[in-house]
This record gives sequence, C-alpha cells and structure tokens, in this order.
Amino acid sequence: MTGMTTACVAYANVFLHPLLDDGTSPASRGERREQQMLRTQAEKMCAGCPLMAKCLTDAIVKFDVAGFVAGTTKRQRQEIRARLGITVAPEDFDTFAGVNSGRQFDRYEIHRMRAANPDQPLSVIAAKVGCSVSTVKRHLRRIEAEGGVPRPIEKKSPTPAQIVAVAEDVRRGTRRVAAA
Repeated sequence: MTGMTTACVAYANVFLHPLLDDGTSPASRGERREQQMLRTQAEKMCAGCPLMAKCLTDAIVKFDVAGFVAGTTKRQRQEIRARLGITVAPEDFDTFAGVNSGRQFDRYEIHRMRAANPDQPLSVIAAKVGCSVSTVKRHLRRIEAEGGVPRPIEKKSPTPAQIVAVAEDVRRGTRRVAAA
C-alpha cells in the first residue's frame, strides 16, 4: 500500500466538512442538499476504498473517533458498538498532557508491568504509568492481599466481516443482530 493515498486523505474537505458532523442541522434547503451530496460522495469513496473493512474495524473496536469514518457517522458507530456489545474508552488526553491529579490507576496494569519488568525500580514503572512510587506500591500490596491476579475474562472481538455486516444493517436501518 506504499504510496497509496486514500480518498479520506485526498478529499479531506469532504470528510471534514462541518455538515457531516452528527450534531449539525442544515439551516436551509440548500444546506440539506449539500449535506446529502457530501454524505453520498463520502459513502461512495469509502465503499471503493481497499482499506474500508480495516478502517471500520478500527473505528468500531479501537478508537472512539468523531466525524464521518468508513462510511459511518459517529452515531452509527455507537449503534454498531451497542449491537456488538463493544465498549471503547474515550481518549485520555490528560495523560498526553501530563495531568494525573485525581485519576484512578489500573492496579492490574501496574502488576502486569511489574511482572514484565521485575528488575526495574518501581520509580520506572511509576513514570511509565504516570503516578507516584507510593501509588505503585499501594496497588501491588492490594493485589497481593487479594491473593494474586485473577485471570481476566477474555472477550472475543468480532471479526471485520461481522462488523461490516452490522454496519450495513445500521446504515439500512434494520434491527438484525449479528451472529457471534
């Protein structure tokens, strides 16, 4: 795929147009026509894209993105997730900005990092997580007091084909639930 430019990149003015945002209501008949034309144009470009299934899968399973992506609106992607039982955590911009005050830390992730790096000082793990050494110690003690780490229940992710099928149902407005 080297050197290939997708339609969403080449025609960003279509995909990022304010009339394609979910919360935007056209103010006039002309804007309604323009919105429909933009949506139809974007849907056709997405439908012909060789990366469409991967893009849709990532937008459903990995990222809670805004705007028109992989032939779907944000509202449609929320419906697809609901039908498939998928939850996606919103981006944690506080972590990127270095703001950690009052945040809760996942003790199982701290334990996983400690188990993967037993020779590193706790200060290194604290720096990676973005908390204090005392927070790392507290979470490790809590896991030890609970008798170790329970095995997480692995939830099977839907296949790209299942996601595409549910997306087609959502776009058509049908209520069929995809088979797992």
